[in-house]
Amino acid sequence: MKISNDVRYIGVNDHEVDLFEGQYHVPNGMSYNSYVILDEQIAVMDTVDARFGAQWLCNLESALAGRTPDYLVVQHMEPDHSANINVFMARYPAARVVASAKAFAMMRQFYGQDYAQRRVVVGEGDILPLGKHTLSFVAAPMVHWPEVIVTYDAVDKILYSADAFGKFGALDADEPWDDEARRYYIGIVGKYGAQVQALLKKAAALDIAAICPLHGPVLRENLAHYLHLYQCWSGYVPEASGTVIACASIYGHTWGAAQELTAQLRAAGRTVALYDLARCDLPQAVADAFRYDQLVLCSSTYNADVFPCIRAFIEHLAERGYRNRTVALVENGTWAPMAAKVMQRMLESCKGLTYTENTVRILSALNDDSRAQIGALAQELLAKAN
Repeated sequence: MKISNDVRYIGVNDHEVDLFEGQYHVPNGMSYNSYVILDEQIAVMDTVDARFGAQWLCNLESALAGRTPDYLVVQHMEPDHSANINVFMARYPAARVVASAKAFAMMRQFYGQDYAQRRVVVGEGDILPLGKHTLSFVAAPMVHWPEVIVTYDAVDKILYSADAFGKFGALDADEPWDDEARRYYIGIVGKYGAQVQALLKKAAALDIAAICPLHGPVLRENLAHYLHLYQCWSGYVPEASGTVIACASIYGHTWGAAQELTAQLRAAGRTVALYDLARCDLPQAVADAFRYDQLVLCSSTYNADVFPCIRAFIEHLAERGYRNRTVALVENGTWAPMAAKVMQRMLESCKGLTYTENTVRILSALNDDSRAQIGALAQELLAKAN
């Protein structure tokens, strides 16, 4: 794939993976992206997952057309991008590796050596002249590891963005960017919103025509759209108006309440995402909770606590800095309903949450009283909708 006159894509698609990072379902696979800049001196941008080393080297050698690379730039040390450093350095013994100081420390931890005699340590504001192209390095700590650098080429106006602006899905997957990029960002990067905001401020000073991430497609068209979404996600601002109803039910009564509330809101034209947390893709539910401006948590009381799957859901929200939303609570219990109190306590670390005046309490099964509570909650949510 030709990115520009001097830049080639040499990454790979992975359709063998079922769980990315051991937890995220990726039915359409993953891409591990790598690029080569062909100039007077040649720079290779990152490697790929260990399972695809042979294919990656084949792609690289095809792009080199008999030439020899001078540099390997390592922007991020997660093994899906760095696993072939040793392979590359053995294949090209005259090449040097370019990375941050923290990356070289990690290199020794992962791969047993840090190439002390062949390394170029770079940080914020450093440059690497290649000829026509000069690479400028921008520190991006905790986006989403501490060693990360991103790279800007002013000639082609390309930002090599490491894991920023990445998404789930192989490059040959026909799917919208927003949904899988949101699930990727919230799940993997979401805790580090302040650090992403700092990087976005630096990027705003650059003239960017294309973004080349380490996962997902090269972004060229409508860059303002992608930048806007990253501003929303990293600023913990709702992306759209809608209600997520996340439910944990034992015998179906709490689920029935969630369905009834969903029906009333949808009948009024409200966008609703309803999740049975015991059966759904949890990272997708978490991503939608960040996408929309309202969240309804519905749980049966369980061991004087909440049902385990809703506990996991709330923990995922709190860990990622959930904030600035309207939250409603629906609880069920037969002799001592406790779920609402527990759920609100679990969210104490989340800033800027506004709780509805109406909380629904179900005593074992729905009846006229609890249905009236659901109706009152629906009306309050609609009144608060942006």
